[in-house]
Amino acid sequence: MSKPLVAVLTGAGVSTDSGIPDYRGPDGLWRRDPEAEKLVTYEYYVKDPEIRRRAWRMRRDTGALGAEPNVAHRAVVELERSGVPVRVLTQNVDGLHQLAGLPARKVLELHGTAREYVCVKCHGRGPMADALARLDAGEEDPPCLECGGVLKPATIMFGERLDPVVLGEAAAIAKACTVFLAVGTSLQVHPAAGLTQVAADHGARLIIVNAEPTPYDDIADEVVREPIGTALPRVLGALAGEGA
Repeated sequence: MSKPLVAVLTGAGVSTDSGIPDYRGPDGLWRRDPEAEKLVTYEYYVKDPEIRRRAWRMRRDTGALGAEPNVAHRAVVELERSGVPVRVLTQNVDGLHQLAGLPARKVLELHGTAREYVCVKCHGRGPMADALARLDAGEEDPPCLECGGVLKPATIMFGERLDPVVLGEAAAIAKACTVFLAVGTSLQVHPAAGLTQVAADHGARLIIVNAEPTPYDDIADEVVREPIGTALPRVLGALAGEGA
């Protein structure tokens, strides 16, 4: 019997145990501070220097680059190392799946990465740590050193389109997978959330692990409301047993 292809769509809830706050949960950032959404909205960010200064301070003060993988990230790695084919489609931009040991080629970062910056003018890129070092040195809104353009994290901000190549690869995985897990995501942000329907339409077994209800619960084969750190190792362990 061939081993199942497991696709894991991960959202902010997977990284909360690493100290990275989510956005739309009961205590999410947008609920606590609706104005914070402007800091990651492309139009506001590019046009308003004060928004950029606030955004840079937020990046520095959250300390996201210092976050460490948690038990959920490690559970995915353990499944992959068990020999089960795994592909991660992540809405997160923290790079923790790779830091946990999952090969980068098995991770599709749907919304980009916060571990790099990009210039909106010349599209030059570099490590986010370098830009934050300039912030620590006194630059409140560090411009591109090559062309003087605005720097932003290499993430997909609100108002930007997802990379069509990455999205196409994700859709192909959703169509081909045997099992599709949606973990720690509200499944409200499209087009990433729509991958759930794609997988279900192509016959995948759908498992949703999330604290709050999602729009796709009714079509799921299994819905798990337990804490992710408890539920995901159990669910993935069972899949590893099925694929052995």
